[in-house]
Amino acid sequence: MGDEIDPQKMKRIAAAAYDYELDPRWTEYWSNVLIPPHMASRSDVVDHYKRKFYQRYIDPDFVVQSMSSSISSQAPGAFQGSSSVPATENERPRNSGSSSGTNVPQGRTSSFFQMDERTVNFAFKFWVFAMSIFGILPLIPKSISDKAYQLSLLGATFSALFLLYSHFGIPRTWNQPGIQTWLQSVMVAREFINLPYSIVFVTSGTPFKLALIPVLSWSVQHVTKFLRRNFKHSILYRKYLDKTCRWVDVNITTIRILSSNAEVALGFLFIISLFSQRRSIIHTFMYWQLLKLMYNVPATCSYHQTVWSTIDRTITPFINRYAPFLNTPISIIKKWWLR
Repeated sequence: MGDEIDPQKMKRIAAAAYDYELDPRWTEYWSNVLIPPHMASRSDVVDHYKRKFYQRYIDPDFVVQSMSSSISSQAPGAFQGSSSVPATENERPRNSGSSSGTNVPQGRTSSFFQMDERTVNFAFKFWVFAMSIFGILPLIPKSISDKAYQLSLLGATFSALFLLYSHFGIPRTWNQPGIQTWLQSVMVAREFINLPYSIVFVTSGTPFKLALIPVLSWSVQHVTKFLRRNFKHSILYRKYLDKTCRWVDVNITTIRILSSNAEVALGFLFIISLFSQRRSIIHTFMYWQLLKLMYNVPATCSYHQTVWSTIDRTITPFINRYAPFLNTPISIIKKWWLR
C-alpha cells in the first residue's frame, strides 16, 4: 500500500483500455499509416500504433516505447518498402518459447473466442437498447415502462460483468496486493464505470428515467458498431440501417457529451431526492463517488471535465454576486473532488 504507483504503468493500462474503435480519429489515423499489408494484420503492430495514437490525441505525457528490432532478423526487408516507419518501431518481440507449429491453433482459438465474445456482447447490448427504448418513451404504459427500466439496468449490469471478466479475468491472488493490482487495471476501463452505475440505479428505490440516457448511449454505440462490422454487405442493412449507423458514427462525440450531461444531472437529482420520502443517503454518496471517478479516469474524464467547466463558468458569477459566503464550502468541495 505504501509503494508508489508508476504513473507510466497506469498510462499504459489506460491506453490498453481505451476504446479506439469508437473514436473516429483512430480510423483516419490508421488509414494514414504506411506499412506493408502483411504487417498491418499483426496485432502487436496495431497495438503499437494505438499507443502512438493515444499519446498524440489523448495523453501527450504517455511514453511510447520503441518496438524491438529483434524481429527484423526473422523477416528481413519487411519494412524496406516504407521509409516513413522507423526500423526500431516495426514489431514487438514474440514469445521465444513458442514454435510455429503451436502458433496457428492458438490464433484460431483466440479469434474464435473473440468472435464469440463480440456476439454475446452484442446480444447484451441489443437487449439493453430495446429495454431502454421501452423504458424511456413517454407513450409506454407505466407498468411496462418500469419493468423495462429495471430490465435495461440489469442487462447493463450483466453486460459490464461479462466484459470485465472476458477482458481482465479475476485477480490472480485473493490477497490485498493482488486485488489492488487487479483493481488498478480494471478501474480505467469504461466497463468498470458502467458496472457501479447500473448497480446504483437498479438497487435505488427512486427510479430516475434520466438514468437510461447513458445506458442507451452505451448500447447504441456498440450495437451500431457491431452491425457495421458484420452486416455492412447485407442488403437489409444497406437499405434500412446504414444511414442510422452512419449518423451514430458521425455524432458519437455529441452522444457522449449528452450522456455525460445526464450523468452529472443525475448527481444533482440524487441531492434533491434527499429532501423527499424516498431519499437514500447511501446511493447518493455512492453515486457522487462514481461521478468523482468519472471525472478522473481516462475513459470519461474529457467529457466530464467539459461539463463541470461549463457549470463552473455559469454558476460562479452568480455565487460571487449573490452568495459569496458559499465560496469557502465550494473551495473545500473542489479540493476533495480533485484529490
